[in-house]
Amino acid sequence: MEKKVLDAMKKAGKPVRPGDIAKIIKEDSKDVSKAVDSLKKAGKIRSPKRCYYEPC
Repeated sequence: MEKKVLDAMKKAGKPVRPGDIAKIIKEDSKDVSKAVDSLKKAGKIRSPKRCYYEPC
């Protein structure tokens, strides 16, 4: 799931919200949010503004 989320962020090319990622990869938004949290803790993504995320 984390790889799917990260790939979707890279393809978007701009900061995106977890809900948008869920629509892109057709997964449940709760699962996407969990993946976003673990990617954030691992330092693979960052949040340029509230509720938006992008790869580092």
